[in-house]
Amino acid sequence: MSDAPKIKQSTGKGSLLARRIIAYTVLVVLIVISLLPFYLLIINATRGRVQAGIRWYPDQYLLDNFRNLFSATTQNNFGNVFRALGNSFIVAAGSCVLTVYFSALTAYAIHAYDFKLKKIAHTFILLIMMVPTQASAIGFYRFMNDLGLTDTYIPLIVPAVAAPATYFFMIQYMKSSLPLEIIEAARIDGCGEFKTFNRIIIPIMKPAFAVQAIFSFVASWNNFFMPQMILSSKEKYTIPIVLSLMRAETRIDYGVINLYIVIAVIPVILIYLCLSKFIIRGIALGSVKG
Repeated sequence: MSDAPKIKQSTGKGSLLARRIIAYTVLVVLIVISLLPFYLLIINATRGRVQAGIRWYPDQYLLDNFRNLFSATTQNNFGNVFRALGNSFIVAAGSCVLTVYFSALTAYAIHAYDFKLKKIAHTFILLIMMVPTQASAIGFYRFMNDLGLTDTYIPLIVPAVAAPATYFFMIQYMKSSLPLEIIEAARIDGCGEFKTFNRIIIPIMKPAFAVQAIFSFVASWNNFFMPQMILSSKEKYTIPIVLSLMRAETRIDYGVINLYIVIAVIPVILIYLCLSKFIIRGIALGSVKG
């Protein structure tokens, strides 16, 4: 009789160990699957013009690819590839700031105030998410052309103030983690609305800001459709446009293209590493409906 508990205890420990082994094995497999494309991308950046098959170790053409990427021929054909990095950063950073700030400000107004058209305004904003960008592209381009704003960054940055998906995330986050009592206390203390939002609400919503900053920055960084439609000068090209021109070249240099993709991914990785600590906490709180 005294041996029965020991047998049950050892069986429980063995079952727990087996579950842990399975869980860690699955995690390792998922990590390998996730990192494998990046590894192959780096390897391909060291290869020459003609690439046949998959190679798992670096080649000897990395310096040649660097020279070809920043050569005068490349600049003449595709524009200044280094400037394209700066152009993409200007557009991505500008649209990221406008998207996150004004989406949070809109969500704050609808969350903190009671007015007659509150539900209608909320529903209307969500309905805009159902309209694809391509459906309004022609009208948007004609409007920008009439204003003389084509071949500028204004149409790529300023419209970012209207981001329904970001607004939806922000208001869900506020419902779950922003009590109205805090806002009422600030008003009683004589704090203005903008001061309340900038000094009290934004610090509380740092996780949500960080998460949406990553998403909006990456989306703008990778955006090809709108820049390709608006921009026409080589000195204003962004990274996706330059990459598309490289791929359209008759003699495609895959090593140079992969090297440029590696360079283009680095800023996104740095942004992610700086803000990644907020991702899990921000998504977990923002996805819970209060």
